[in-house]
Amino acid sequence: MAKQENSDDQEYKARSVALRLLARREHSRQELTLKLKQRKLDGSLISMVLDDYENEGWLDDARFADIYSRQRMDLGYGPLRILSELQQRGIHQAPGCLDELSDADWVRNALLLREKRFGLFDLADDWDEKVRQARFFTRRGFTGGQVDRVLAVSESDSLEG
Repeated sequence: MAKQENSDDQEYKARSVALRLLARREHSRQELTLKLKQRKLDGSLISMVLDDYENEGWLDDARFADIYSRQRMDLGYGPLRILSELQQRGIHQAPGCLDELSDADWVRNALLLREKRFGLFDLADDWDEKVRQARFFTRRGFTGGQVDRVLAVSESDSLEG
């Protein structure tokens, strides 16, 4: 009898912890699995609970990937960084919101970030500043081509365009 009560307690704990985590924010299945394993719960029990939550629609990796990607885009991150972070969270397919954006859209996002963060000063004569800004955008996850195009723009170009 004690064995049955213990397994029910573990299932209750797994369900309540997973639901509490999902109530705070979207999680990927991999994130929830790791968080539940940290609480010393059995792997088969975790899989069963997460399968139930997926069937209920409470856990959805595609929805998580879309929301996460949009949040990171709003914070000024580029496609390479967002895709890398999604892969670290167990998502191995690009969400639709990333596929919808063209290279020109990413350049426009990076250009707005550059204008806000650094200003659109001409960098032709300031190699050190150009390298500093290039490193910043590369760390943010923009491609080399996108970074080159963003750094080539100056205030006079943006006023004309």
